[in-house]
Amino acid sequence: MDFNVKKLASGAGLFFTRAVQFTEEKLGQAEKTELDAHFENLMSRADCTKNWTEKIYRQTEVLLQPNPSARIEEFLYEKLDRKAPSRITNGELLGQYMQDAAREFGPGTPYGSTLTTVGECERRLGAAERDFLQTSTISFLSPLRNFLEGDWKTISKERRLLENLRLDLDACKARLKKAKLAEAKAAMAPDFQETRPRNYVLSASASALWSEEVEKAEHELRVAQTEFDRQAEVTRLLLEGISSTHVNHLRCLHEFVEAQAAFYKQCHFHMQELQKELGRLPNAFALNSTQSMVAAGTAAEDISSPVEKDTLKIEEVQAPATGTRKAKVLYDYDAADSSELSLLADELITVYTVPGMDSDWLIGERGNQKGKVPVTYLELLS
Repeated sequence: MDFNVKKLASGAGLFFTRAVQFTEEKLGQAEKTELDAHFENLMSRADCTKNWTEKIYRQTEVLLQPNPSARIEEFLYEKLDRKAPSRITNGELLGQYMQDAAREFGPGTPYGSTLTTVGECERRLGAAERDFLQTSTISFLSPLRNFLEGDWKTISKERRLLENLRLDLDACKARLKKAKLAEAKAAMAPDFQETRPRNYVLSASASALWSEEVEKAEHELRVAQTEFDRQAEVTRLLLEGISSTHVNHLRCLHEFVEAQAAFYKQCHFHMQELQKELGRLPNAFALNSTQSMVAAGTAAEDISSPVEKDTLKIEEVQAPATGTRKAKVLYDYDAADSSELSLLADELITVYTVPGMDSDWLIGERGNQKGKVPVTYLELLS
């Protein structure tokens, strides 16, 4: 019990000494040991690395998981050292809803078959997103978090210890300075006319006491200087390790970019395939329009039209005198039959429309070749 009390009292005294030294430094009443410029640059670089790493980490979390409630849930599971349950992505959920709706509306209807096709594509996109999230978390987020929760905490701990030892060192310097001033004052020769013989003895005793105090203060200063130098070297080595941290984070950044590129490339491929499949599906707008015409008594006239979709003969279609436009092809397109024109991305073609033709299609010409082309694959130019 006595040992604990003495240790507690010693710790309280040390804390008080540091607090006094710190306060006097802030008030400009005490000297402060300054670190060299290289050491200061290392600390500034480390602080900058920590601040920006933390910002990048937080914003990457928002990018990968925009839902704050989901992020909090994952954080709690991580702190409890438990595996978070598998979460379905929004794309997969949308695709499931579309396919469920298609079964209700009837998969044989134009709307139902389209919902089925789009829903399957959305599920593939959602699966690709889930893989991207897992890859990014492992290759990019985890190294950043390991630095913030591991390396940086070690650096901060050693820096706090260095600052405490620096306060102890400066306090020892202040005590030694005061002891030397007192020793010098006590060693001054007394006035023989005004000083009694008894005061000579007192003066000599005081001078001896202050000499002992000076020796004690010098010993404490040497010990404090040794501990400070040793801790400064430890902290310096840790701060110089920030360069290795930058190299590691650079490699992780490259892996994150590669994961993003692969994800968006996969999404682009799925969307191109979806557009091709949609181009081959029956058009519900044309079907509804035909049914309305039949109900109004115009079915016979519509069937006899030379430009109707089912009887359209591309070789008989002539380009109008006015109304033709240039169009840029956005995606590759493979013609489904001889009435369509195959397209290559980024090429320029001439397009125009003909009376009675479905609004989702145009007539495209490229040299001597001519055929129907889907509007969704084109960017009309002025």
